[in-house]
Amino acid sequence: MSVKITTKDNQAKGVFAGGAILENKPIGFPQDGGEQKPYSNLFYWANAWSDKGGLIGEHPHKMFEIMSFVLEGEIEHYDSKLKGWLSLKAGDVQIIRSRGGISHAERLLENSRIFQIWFDPNIRESMLKEATYDDYKSEELLTVVENGISTKNYVGNGGPIEMDTEGIEIKEFKLSNENKQLQLDLSKIHSLYVLGGTVEINGQLANADDFIIVENESEINVEADNVRLFIISVPQKLSYKTYIELVNN
Repeated sequence: MSVKITTKDNQAKGVFAGGAILENKPIGFPQDGGEQKPYSNLFYWANAWSDKGGLIGEHPHKMFEIMSFVLEGEIEHYDSKLKGWLSLKAGDVQIIRSRGGISHAERLLENSRIFQIWFDPNIRESMLKEATYDDYKSEELLTVVENGISTKNYVGNGGPIEMDTEGIEIKEFKLSNENKQLQLDLSKIHSLYVLGGTVEINGQLANADDFIIVENESEINVEADNVRLFIISVPQKLSYKTYIELVNN
């Protein structure tokens, strides 16, 4: 049984656009440092923000599925299929299934924040397909309130987002001042990012921007103080070899 917390201070860091865009990375690239390495089919996770706005110029992607969650403000996106710019606002989500290859650029506008998260599909299959992407607007992502917990499902459990990567569930919880027991799937590794507030999980305290991994637990005790939790669940075991496994072999 395991609950592991990586504080924001111990996460990898990143800088883009001459310092206009800053990042803390719960899961960084190998060269980024930080405590947590990729696991299962969760390859990379960055929390990026900009006070004044900044541009990440056009660059290529291949193989991975890349998701951008607009947490605050607004971003603009360009890619080599669309050949034009479009806007995503707070609450919106984009998925790029980069597959055989695509290039894109992104601009964070003033006072904006996003998650960018990379997933590792079966690249032996996905690389043979043409790249695609989809945007999902905030109003497409329904929130359900049950037993005092507000839940928004992005992927799985009725969430609208379709992925190549197997076994992914993504949701967001909001809890006020209360103590709850959350049931978990033992076949998955659960990754939690504290978007706001404070929370105790099985007696361990986590604050805003801390990252939590829960493994081999069928339930956890959550004591919340107006907390907002972003949760990704990935399989303990995959039916294919990951990118890292293929490269290392």
